[in-house]
Amino acid sequence: MTGSANQSSENSVEAVAGGAGDAVTKAGARRKAPVGSALEDGRQVINDHLKTLPGRPGVYRMIGADGTVLYVGKAKSLKKRVSSYTKFKGKSIRALNLIAQTTDMEFITTHTEVEALLLEANLIKQHKPPFNVLLRDDKSFPYIIITGEHLWPQIAKHRGARNLPGEYFGPFASALAVNNTINTLQRAFPLRNCSDSVFASRTRPCLQYQIKRCTAPCVGRISEADYAADVAQARDFLKGRSSRIQQALSKRMHEAAERQEYEAAAVFRDRIRALSQIQSRQDINLLKLGQADVIAGHQEGGQTCIQVFFFRSGQNYGNRAYFPANTRNLSVAEVLAAFLGQFYARRTAPRRILLSDAVEGQPLIEEALSLQAGHAVRIEVPGRGKKYKLVQHCIANADDALGRRLAESATQRRLLDGLAQVFGLEAAPARIEVYDNSHTGGSQAVGAMIVAGQEGLIKNQYRKFNIKDSALVPGDDYGMMREVLSRRFSRLLRENAEGDPPWPDLVLIDGGAGHLTAAQEVFADLGLDGVELAAIAKGRQRHAGREVLHQPGRPALTLEPRDPVLYFLQRLRDEAHRFAIGSHRAKRAQKLARSILDEVPGIGPRRKRALLNHFGSARAVAGAGLADLEQVEGISGTVASAIYDHFHGEG
Repeated sequence: MTGSANQSSENSVEAVAGGAGDAVTKAGARRKAPVGSALEDGRQVINDHLKTLPGRPGVYRMIGADGTVLYVGKAKSLKKRVSSYTKFKGKSIRALNLIAQTTDMEFITTHTEVEALLLEANLIKQHKPPFNVLLRDDKSFPYIIITGEHLWPQIAKHRGARNLPGEYFGPFASALAVNNTINTLQRAFPLRNCSDSVFASRTRPCLQYQIKRCTAPCVGRISEADYAADVAQARDFLKGRSSRIQQALSKRMHEAAERQEYEAAAVFRDRIRALSQIQSRQDINLLKLGQADVIAGHQEGGQTCIQVFFFRSGQNYGNRAYFPANTRNLSVAEVLAAFLGQFYARRTAPRRILLSDAVEGQPLIEEALSLQAGHAVRIEVPGRGKKYKLVQHCIANADDALGRRLAESATQRRLLDGLAQVFGLEAAPARIEVYDNSHTGGSQAVGAMIVAGQEGLIKNQYRKFNIKDSALVPGDDYGMMREVLSRRFSRLLRENAEGDPPWPDLVLIDGGAGHLTAAQEVFADLGLDGVELAAIAKGRQRHAGREVLHQPGRPALTLEPRDPVLYFLQRLRDEAHRFAIGSHRAKRAQKLARSILDEVPGIGPRRKRALLNHFGSARAVAGAGLADLEQVEGISGTVASAIYDHFHGEG
């Protein structure tokens, strides 16, 4: 969908066609005004098609010499709309370039303009024409599913086709928003989130049960009836019936207290607190808003950010920022009009959409979205009240998001996008955690975690782990990695029970297939799903540039030696290795500093320093005679005797 309306003026449509200003072409050259011969050739192509064009609604495609679709547009009257391209007066340089590059045109007639509007959005998504406003980040949204057809329903994140039996709630703005919601919900309704296969194979409760986020139906720690009641309450809450649930839980808490079943009463009390925490996160009471999306735009530096907030059943399901391409010289309203068509082309629009700016052709867009959704869709541009404040909040978030984007390094963005492509991630990772171990012959073993994000390395979030498991065989890298990951993600799960700590989008292990298997075992034991795992192993002869990348369920792969993504992975791996080595050396130095003098009774830091300054080393102190020890400043005869007796024995 372009920014034009059903009765679009020539200028409004040409603004969409000329939206990128002097942007770089596919060939890499800056746009210049085309020469007259090329313009005349393009006009002739358009005139040739005009002879047979009907005055009916439809969609047109302008084709380049190499067969590339340059632009997709819709029209109430194809003949009238296409004829506007034969007039050059008032056209932008980009619009003139579009005409000059056009060597052919294709047309599809439709019964109504609404059909043309819907078809236009689908064709833009399919062809990604360089002269259209393009919604580039269009990954499917995650949902929460409470599964059906199982005696013990599972609460889980779901993305993709909604073909699994169960009830779906959403959409949520991101996987993080889903994970945080599930984590919070599990404190109020401790439903299982493990897969059916994991559930069937359990013989003892997992960590989720220990931290009171699951009632362990896998091993019969809860009755079927009580579990079904928890499932029903979770459903009601996700449908917006929170007050009813709180009243029911409060009643059960008081009843348990009256029966002096104080442990049961405490369980209901904790659930009520969890529900209150969820509700307290809602800045504005939106219970009357129902199902709604809030969409706002902000422009700066020739770029546009579109911010979308999702509200369902009075709850905020998160927000997502979009940065459409080819928006230079377009108004926010024009970008929003183009955005709406592409955004809702493959997802159901809610009953209400709040916009920051009024768009042309609003009735047509409402009709198209209603037809597609199967229910009435209303678009509003609030001018006052709570809805207006909500839209202004959305605009402020768009402003912040665009500011962050402009501040980011373009190189870093390209690397993260490339990383997502290499590992098959749904989106560029916002947080990467890299793990490595270091030791000397199995002694002073440490694990290390570094963190990287969209702004580079996040050094204040680095962590080191002193290996504590005394049962480990010295030098057991796999065992050390298990301990590190178990401690790290066990802590994350505990913190999730109290708040919303940052979860990684990608966990990268410095190691091979064995290290990856160890990580998978840890995650399975903790009941973790949805955390992306990968490992980077040194190649043949440990040669840099021949690294092998491992992922669960995918064949090992290598990248070209000069691939920028490989360099990026090497830097992450090397940084983790540097931090691990540094932590190990510090630990080793600390142990060396804890010399044999520390074991001598009565020797504090001051006397230890005096002895070392006098003799040069702890070994020399141990071999010194009594008379020599007495010569040290601050060492009395009694202390000298104690030192001598400690190293040489009494008698």
